[in-house]
Amino acid sequence: MKEGIHPEYKAATIACACGNVVETRSTVQKIHVEICSQCHPFFTGKQKFVDSAGRVEKFKRKYGIKG
Repeated sequence: MKEGIHPEYKAATIACACGNVVETRSTVQKIHVEICSQCHPFFTGKQKFVDSAGRVEKFKRKYGIKG
């Protein structure tokens, strides 16, 4: 490796808006994020599947699918 061209890889802190803090290593010392695995609906199990504007029913009517 060439000397003096690589950034320093040091301890870093990732802080989420929900208050969760994760210690890791990075070239940036402090990282602020809006959402993390502790508050994201997919990871917390609070994800909701919403049929927006009845698209499934509209598809069934269009193609004559009964069910």
